[in-house]
Amino acid sequence: MKPSITELNAEALYAKLLKQIRDALTNEPKVAIVGIRSGGAWIAERIVADLGLENPPGFIDVSFYRDDYAEKGLPAEVKPTQIPFDVVGATILLIDDVLYTGRTTRAAINELFDYGRPARILLAALIDRGERELPIAADFVAASVSLDKNEKLVLQQTENNTFSLTVENA
Repeated sequence: MKPSITELNAEALYAKLLKQIRDALTNEPKVAIVGIRSGGAWIAERIVADLGLENPPGFIDVSFYRDDYAEKGLPAEVKPTQIPFDVVGATILLIDDVLYTGRTTRAAINELFDYGRPARILLAALIDRGERELPIAADFVAASVSLDKNEKLVLQQTENNTFSLTVENA
């Protein structure tokens, strides 16, 4: 049974996701973490710190790579993509806060390949809300939830780097 949104504790979900990633990637050579802005970037920063990884995290803003760019235009705040490591031959862990249609993930993968060809790309998401429009699945996910189409799940980060989740009208 899927938990209701009121039962979701973002910090507990983060701990669950971190454990999954730690268990799977402990002996993996040349791991690099890339977070999708903004929630995925926050999670990526914490995972890199908690795992004590050598490479700093990379960050992707998929605004220019989305297939609905012409329809939606640019968001108010576009941040630059930063990939501070060699992508070629690396195992990339791509992190997003909420996996939904799969279109953001597709855009992030397309952008990653502009930086080189990784050995493989794994996907981690704090929340999977289902209803995919593309054949994309997370390798690591802390929880799955169901929301109405007019709702969106929003991750927030406080000044002391703790996470919380809210549901907003889309």
